[in-house]
Amino acid sequence: MKSIFTKEIKVAFTAVVGLLVLFFGLQFLKGLSVKKGASYTVVFTDVNGLSQGNPIYCNGYKVGTVLDVHYDFNDMTRIPVTFGLNPQLNVPAGSYAEVETDMMGNVKILLHMGPNPLALLHPGDTLMGRQASGLMDKAAGMVPQIEQMLPKLDSILTAVNTLMNDPALRSALHNVDATTQQLNATTTQLAQLSRELNRQVPAIMQHADGTLANTEQLTARLNTIDVSGTMASVQRTLNNVEQMTAAINSREGTLGLLLHDTSLYDNMNNTMKDADALMQDLKLNPKRYVHFSVFGKKAK
Repeated sequence: MKSIFTKEIKVAFTAVVGLLVLFFGLQFLKGLSVKKGASYTVVFTDVNGLSQGNPIYCNGYKVGTVLDVHYDFNDMTRIPVTFGLNPQLNVPAGSYAEVETDMMGNVKILLHMGPNPLALLHPGDTLMGRQASGLMDKAAGMVPQIEQMLPKLDSILTAVNTLMNDPALRSALHNVDATTQQLNATTTQLAQLSRELNRQVPAIMQHADGTLANTEQLTARLNTIDVSGTMASVQRTLNNVEQMTAAINSREGTLGLLLHDTSLYDNMNNTMKDADALMQDLKLNPKRYVHFSVFGKKAK
């Protein structure tokens, strides 16, 4: 039986399928939802390159797509933009949209929800539109400040070049290099000293052990001393000294009388005076006390 599908029909069917796939593929690539959602309108004064197919984001999540941009050449201050949102998304009253451009030049709409979740907007309502200050706008705003800073940067670079060409700086860098070498040598010496100390530590520990042993022996000897008996003997000696001091301070006994009786001093003083007078008289009249004879003394 001859097939009713000729080659021409097959080619036509393939072409139609390809066109359908191409259409839906382009729609998908442009970000348009195949399923029709709730559409809203937002009015901007500047869309900043916004076009059909740009995404709509809410809290960083894609919730819709731009459906159409209406540009009225008679009233260029108002640019209505129609966009479709996911039908499950409820838009509170007071919500607004912003056009934002990222660093790569991609344009998108940021949807900011209103504060009252009970009062909702309905599909077809109009939202207020604002122009967001993206990174590109912030960078553009910094250009005047950068232009003001350029002369200062030029002066700073000139000063840096002058400083780098200063011979004093080169000499200082040379001194720093020499200091670094000295520090390296010092570090090497310290390492050698540390190794030497590590080798001597066992001997030092042995001497320390010997010293501790001698200390223990001395402590043991000190423990054997009768400290209480020694203190009792010292106390008895102190008592005797105290009794002797009391006897001396009293006017009883020979030693007490010698210390406190003035008659002994007076007698000794008188004796010294008599002796001095005797010596004076002996010097003045020696013949009175010494007799010399040439022929000797006659026997009686």
